[in-house]
Order: sequence, then C-alpha cells, then structure tokens
Amino acid sequence: MIGDTVDKKSDGIRAVERAIDLLQALNRRPLSTLHDLHRETGLPKSSIVRLLRTFEAKGLAAQSSSYGTYHLLGRVKSLSSGFHHEPLVIEVAEEIMIDFTKREGWPLALALFDVNAMVVRASTIPHTSLSFLHSSLNMRWSLVSRALGRCYLAHSPANERKILIEIAKQSKNPEDAAAHDGAAIAQMLKQIHERGYALRDPLIESRSSTIAVPIFDDERLVACLGLTWITAAMSLDKAVDRYVPQLFEMTDAISRELAKRSARQPLSSHPPQGEPAFY
Repeated sequence: MIGDTVDKKSDGIRAVERAIDLLQALNRRPLSTLHDLHRETGLPKSSIVRLLRTFEAKGLAAQSSSYGTYHLLGRVKSLSSGFHHEPLVIEVAEEIMIDFTKREGWPLALALFDVNAMVVRASTIPHTSLSFLHSSLNMRWSLVSRALGRCYLAHSPANERKILIEIAKQSKNPEDAAAHDGAAIAQMLKQIHERGYALRDPLIESRSSTIAVPIFDDERLVACLGLTWITAAMSLDKAVDRYVPQLFEMTDAISRELAKRSARQPLSSHPPQGEPAFY
C-alpha cells in the first residue's frame, strides 16, 4: 500500500514536470510543431498531444491556423511574468490577417527580427491560391533587400540600426551585399521612413512584389507586416494607393489590441514622425 502511494505521487509529480517542460519548450519560439516539441522535451508525441489539449482547454495555448503549429496565448501570463511578447503579437494579428486575405485574396506575412534577418512567424498563404509559395513560415528574409527587412531596419532605433547594418555586412547571404554601400542604404532607409512603408528590391523576384509596414507596441517596434501580390496583376502605384491605408488600419488594430491586453492607452502604429539619423 505504501509503495502504491509513493508510485502514484511519483506519477503525479512526473506529470507536472512534463507539463512544465512542454510550457518551457513552447516559450522558446513563437511557433512550434509537434516534432519541435518532441525533439526538445523527449516526451512521446501522444503525451504532448494530451498536454496540448489540456493547455488549450485552460486557455494557455492554441493550435495555429498555419500548418499545425502551436503557440502560447496571453493567458499564460498568469503563470509567469516572463511571458515573451512575440506569441501575443501572433495571437493578436492572425485573425486580422486572415480576414484581410479572405476579403482581398492577397497573402500577408508577419515577421519578427531574429539575429540577422526577419523570420516569418505567421502567414495567410494557406487561405489563398494567389501565391507562388506553398508556405513562407520560418523563412528568413534579408534586412537590406526584402521589404520586411528594410521596414524593420528603417524603423529601428538609430543605435540598433547601426549595429544591424554592421551585422548585415558580415553576412554571407548575397542579398545582404548592399549593406556595404553606406550612402545607398542611408538614402533608402530615409525614403522608407518618410513614406512609412518599404518595398522589396525588384531584382530579387520580379514575378511578385511586397509592401511592408511596421507594427509598434507603445513605442517599441515589435514586428513588420507584409503584403505580397503578383506583379502582373497590379501596378505598384495602384497597390500603394489601395493597400497601404489598409495595412496601416490592420497594424493600428493590432497595436490597439496589444495595448488593451496590457491595460494601457494605445499609440498609433504609424511610424514616429521626425528626422532620424541614417548617416
């Protein structure tokens, strides 16, 4: 009897340990696949699925609409003050993004900065056929040639921007070679900041085009939102006139929701005004 009691207690403790291990694994990245979680925790996939269902029932995690990935929800803050901002941005933005793509047809991508590139963490490609890619999730885009990267670079604080440009100079990615032309980079970033949006280098991929705008939480740049369309279907001027206002409406809505969940007054997600130093 005593032995049985000890075993039951051990099993109970082990179940708690597994739940903690899984929460920690989910917290390491904005989106995780079942394989990611299995590899990081060593838990059987059947156990992971049962725990994930429990987390979903408790409002701690959810399955994303993007190819069977999982992410933490804002309610996990009730367990720890160390909840990262990135999963909340994805949680808030996805429904807004999906609504846009279902209405307009064109895919959107939400990207976050990671080390030396922008990484796509949410995409609406699954909700449209108007894309040359089957998926853009986890793709890494250059800071100096891609719209999402240029947008992030242009709206980063000046001290951080200088460091990011130096990092890009050390990159072996051919798309980052333009980082060595300081004058050209400065002029490009100044133009992006003035108009509020960034465009992809047309020499990278001429079949499609991308516009990207920044997302702010309070005054902090947290992500960039990009719209991609088939170039032959629409001119750049038409795309800018029609979709840049809609992109800012979406980023404003995301910023407002982030502020709401943080219980504070939202600031506009439009880029701060003023003349930043790009030189």
